[in-house]
Formats: sequence, C-alpha cells, structure tokens
Amino acid sequence: MVSNYFTYNKSKVIQALRYHFISRKEIKLMMIFVNVFAILSAALFFFKKISPLAFLISSMLWFFLMFLFWFLLPTVIYKRNATFRDDFRVHLDHTEFSIENERGRRSWAWTSFSSWMESPHFFHLYFNPRSFFIIPKEAFDGDEVHEARKVLAEKINKK
Repeated sequence: MVSNYFTYNKSKVIQALRYHFISRKEIKLMMIFVNVFAILSAALFFFKKISPLAFLISSMLWFFLMFLFWFLLPTVIYKRNATFRDDFRVHLDHTEFSIENERGRRSWAWTSFSSWMESPHFFHLYFNPRSFFIIPKEAFDGDEVHEARKVLAEKINKK
C-alpha cells in the first residue's frame, strides 16, 4: 500500500491540464488540421495566390487556438476547481484508490477507472474521457513512485 500527503502546485497542474487536452483525439486532429491550414495559407501567400488579409486571418486563427488550448483553458479550469487548493492524502492499494482531506474521505474501486496516463509530474486517472483525477508524483517518496506506477498498471488500462 502506498499512502502519502500532497498539495497541488499551480504551474504543474496547468501543465498537466495541457497534457490532458493535447492527449484527446479530437483536439489532436483539430490542431493538426489548423497547422496544415496555416502552412498551406503561408505557402499560398508566398506564391501570391491569396491576399495578405486571408493570410492574416488564418494566422490569427492559429494563434487564437494555440492560446486557447495552451493558456486560457487550463487556467480557467484551474481557477474554477477548488480541489486544486486543498491538501490531500492519497492511498493506493490492491483493492482501491482513495483520497482524503480535512472534510472527509472518498474511495473508488479500481474498476471505476477506465484508463490512466502518466505525464512528467502527475498520474492522470480517468473515470471517462472527460472526468479524471490527477495525483502528483511528488506525493510519493523515492521507490513509491515505481510502486504506484506498478499498481496503476496492474489495475487500470493504460491510455
């Protein structure tokens, strides 16, 4: 069993939310489409096939979408979710995952999670594609990170 206390670091949570958004299929496809569109518009502008206004509009679209997914959306979600400002204790064992804070405790059977993903500073535990919980790796000391990874790999499908 792995059990430790943790708090969330704002900059690391925002980075984890970026990983979450970038890992979603529909956002990946949209970003690929927008990047191809931007490259195509730049090439067409270079060969004088489109006006500077059309190139400017396509560039603004690219900048807006990158700003939206990289800065605005993670920051808004962080600010709206009070969970990121609490102190928690996490428990991982072979039967369940649970967290607790000063207001109470909540446990989930491993079957409640559909998948998990690892980012540089967090483990992302997904209930479904839109609902997830992130656990900072800092919550685990030394070899406990490897033990936590092992338990997650055993109990939940990797994304």
